[in-house]
Amino acid sequence: MSDTPDDLVIQTITPTTHDLGGFKVHRTLPSRPRTMVGPFVFFDQMGPADLAPGNGIDVRPHPHINLATVTYLYDGALDHRDSLGTCARIRPGAVNLMTAGRGIVHSERSPGDQRSGAPFSGIQTWLALPEAQEEIDPAFEHVEADALPVIRGEDAKARVIMGSLWGVTAPTTTYAGTIYADIVLEPGGSVPIDPAAEERALYCGLGDATLDDVPLSPMKLYVIRPGVAATLRSSAGGRVMLCGGDAFATPRHVWWNFVSSSRDRIETAKEDWRAGRFPKVPDDAEEWIPIPEVPKTVSYP
Repeated sequence: MSDTPDDLVIQTITPTTHDLGGFKVHRTLPSRPRTMVGPFVFFDQMGPADLAPGNGIDVRPHPHINLATVTYLYDGALDHRDSLGTCARIRPGAVNLMTAGRGIVHSERSPGDQRSGAPFSGIQTWLALPEAQEEIDPAFEHVEADALPVIRGEDAKARVIMGSLWGVTAPTTTYAGTIYADIVLEPGGSVPIDPAAEERALYCGLGDATLDDVPLSPMKLYVIRPGVAATLRSSAGGRVMLCGGDAFATPRHVWWNFVSSSRDRIETAKEDWRAGRFPKVPDDAEEWIPIPEVPKTVSYP
């Protein structure tokens, strides 16, 4: 991680990579130097990977509190099931928004038609909820790709996943000021990055990109100085995620799958999961992820 100040980029976060057997996950948030960018408190790139025949993604049922998860795929498919009884398949360009609120349990698994050998790639993020909404009722929302606005420009296009950017607004629910977009740049393509939020970051998941004269290395998160406008470009073609939103006035604590403004609330969630007090996932209740001794996902306050 480099946090050398720059006129444009104020922080560069290098991911922690986890090998999950068959594919890798690259995590830039939360990190030791920074936990959040706007409401974004977790940022994972899944893959890219070519899943071997007979293999697939099998994330067993596990709990969340006080956050919303956002799943967005570049390639492949996932079946989402949760304790509300939801069963929804997500494909590239669509978005799954799961609001945990006071507590939810879900699983994510590859569909049968993706287990004969298939590519898999995507981004999963978590959004912290404002304190007044941390304990709201859990909910699930699926927005199809054709319902999300797409802006086209000079050898580039951008799909707005959440919030308002470039004069359009996504229909996806937001709980705090949020911007989130998938930017695809053809060789020589460019897109303006306006100062549309208090906190912003760019993540080059595939290919190459520069922000003005600053090269964006793949799989690193670049936090942009507030109030500065710049131009995102690519020489050979690239795919970049823009994320951010309103800065939170109070910190969030992260431990495993639990996010909260209160450490005591996280301790309660741990005990509830150990004691089996969370609801079950219909049709996927035979197995679950036990609470870890040492979690891979933590904040560093």
